[in-house]
Amino acid sequence: MPLNLPEGKTLAVSIGADFDAHSVWMGTFGLTSPSVLSRGEFGAEVGVPRLLALFERYGIQSTWCTPAHTMLTFTDRFNSIVEAGHEIAAHGCWHEPVPKLDAGQERHLMERTLEVHEKYVGKRPRGYRSPAWDFTDATLGLLEEFGFDWDSSLMGRDFEPYHPRPVTVGWEEGSTFGPPSPILEFPVSWFLDDFPALEYVPGTNPGLGSTDLMFQRFKDNFDYAYKHASGGVMCITVHPQTIGRAHTMLGLEKLVDHMASFPGTWFATLSDIFDTWSES
Repeated sequence: MPLNLPEGKTLAVSIGADFDAHSVWMGTFGLTSPSVLSRGEFGAEVGVPRLLALFERYGIQSTWCTPAHTMLTFTDRFNSIVEAGHEIAAHGCWHEPVPKLDAGQERHLMERTLEVHEKYVGKRPRGYRSPAWDFTDATLGLLEEFGFDWDSSLMGRDFEPYHPRPVTVGWEEGSTFGPPSPILEFPVSWFLDDFPALEYVPGTNPGLGSTDLMFQRFKDNFDYAYKHASGGVMCITVHPQTIGRAHTMLGLEKLVDHMASFPGTWFATLSDIFDTWSES
């Protein structure tokens, strides 16, 4: 069940931007002080224009996983992403902690998310990325019910898309898998995410790590995938409020230069990559 990449392309690369703005602080960390919200504002007002400019210079089309809250709060900045032709994927309503939701809350927030997408994007999203990359037992079924093509929240592979299976957890008898979902999974990794490596959250995440080490890890993953996972996909996740800082933008540009120097690197949206998938 491979990707059938365009002729001459060796490896698909998704540089996906999670445009969380205020919502990651509210939803994931339960923080609403002026200080933390200003960091989300930086992402919208500074990080987004910097990322868009870099993507334009390199001709990169990307997938922006955007909570409904961001569309409502930073509408002009969000519109600039849409106008630049990038894909918009669902990323929750207000970066809600999905595993803590009951079934009714999860359904309501999904419905509200899709309602806002239809208003601000003009159509429903084809893809979903769970806030903080976690599910409930009901999430996969909701994605199927609401007609999503793909998800990018799970970690069961690294460079190979796959169909996730629901798991019934067992202890002494072992866990069991249900049938594969029709949803196609584009796997993510905390190793390929800028936020945990760099973003300082007092008492929760030390952040402030070495950008050299982070980008070396990104580069090493790319080099391995290009050599050993031909025809696959590598998903890098960045956040405008994190990657948009001056020193990290310099590192990202060097990384893009490196990846673009390899013949056959295809920078693409996740839906464009999905459209090359074959079940046979």
